[in-house]
Amino acid sequence: MMRVLMVSDVYFPRINGVSTSMETFRRALAGEGVEVRLVVPRYDDEPDELGIIRVPGRRLPNDPEDRLVSWHGMHRRVLEAAADCDLIHIQTPFIAHYAGVAAARHLGMPVVVTYHTLFEEYLQHYVPFLPASWLRGLARRFSRRQCNGVDAVVVPSSAMAGRLGGYGVTTPMEILPTGIPLARFSTGDGSAFRQRHGISADRPLALYVGRVAHEKNIGFLIDAFAEAIRHSPDALLLITGEGPAMDDLRRQAARLGLEASVRFLGYLDRERDLPDCYAAATLFVFASRTETQGLVLIEAMAAGTPVVALAAMGTADILADAPGCIAAPDEPGAFGRIVGTLLADPPACLALAEQAPITAAGWSDTAMAGRLADFYRKTLARHPAHRRVVPPTERPEAVS
Repeated sequence: MMRVLMVSDVYFPRINGVSTSMETFRRALAGEGVEVRLVVPRYDDEPDELGIIRVPGRRLPNDPEDRLVSWHGMHRRVLEAAADCDLIHIQTPFIAHYAGVAAARHLGMPVVVTYHTLFEEYLQHYVPFLPASWLRGLARRFSRRQCNGVDAVVVPSSAMAGRLGGYGVTTPMEILPTGIPLARFSTGDGSAFRQRHGISADRPLALYVGRVAHEKNIGFLIDAFAEAIRHSPDALLLITGEGPAMDDLRRQAARLGLEASVRFLGYLDRERDLPDCYAAATLFVFASRTETQGLVLIEAMAAGTPVVALAAMGTADILADAPGCIAAPDEPGAFGRIVGTLLADPPACLALAEQAPITAAGWSDTAMAGRLADFYRKTLARHPAHRRVVPPTERPEAVS
């Protein structure tokens, strides 16, 4: 049995792509003979869980969702937790990164990083008083230094690998998306969801799922929907999730006269409500230009909901020549015409919906976990002080 310590500055109950990726891999890697232990922040009074070590943190000003963990506390707990592990896998570039690297070097074990977030595209939204070009340069230098200071880097898309190569990252990179538990999203009850939320069974429904933040480009979707309802007047755009852009987006919808055509639903429970929501939608729409993976596209297609999205960064890998989805132009009017035309044509939507699960099947959590386990083994084999780990032929599932 291989033991891997994942360390991160975010985790559930904080909902984002990093938290989802960690939990998905933690569960799926068990079937690959890999035991995953976590060191993550404590947010409030989360109950203790086997294999999850919580480090106390304090709230950040103007950011109630996140926690800043203790520098010394994170370093101490990571070093303790890693003592009987084979490899450390860092998930975020903040305090957890430095704690993970320090523990790995002290213990003489390999350390890898997953580069989840394209920070050069995000910082300008949160530090608008500094020049965007200066922030991009800072993000590139910071990322290059961190990635070149570890043994290997996992990237979720080919576009991300290319971007890091452009920064000057020379550390070996592995393109490896997270994958999703397909069964969770293939059994949703769309009719029940529509009944709960007062949406008629025949109303065309376009859906966005994700953080309601400026970098997600949701304003583009609202602009596009002003065009979409010209082709499908009864259509509804449902925006689920929470985040700092909510008030601005509500004002944008009101300014465009879309109060009856755009509904903000807030956060949905991933286990219970979200699968039903995906199943209820006629189309899934997505316009982020900075997404490193675009897992929500796969979740939607696993539910049999076709996708219309921009092919940018991580979503480009998903949308490339794949059935059940359409790569739309990066212009709100053209994007909206595609969405509106499809929503007004149920047979066309149905044809796409029948193809969508075919694309989703190639992105399962078990397939990606197998690839990550092999990557861990290759990284260990390259490390000069690597420890013996259980080879694939001795994994539990290989024993009859």
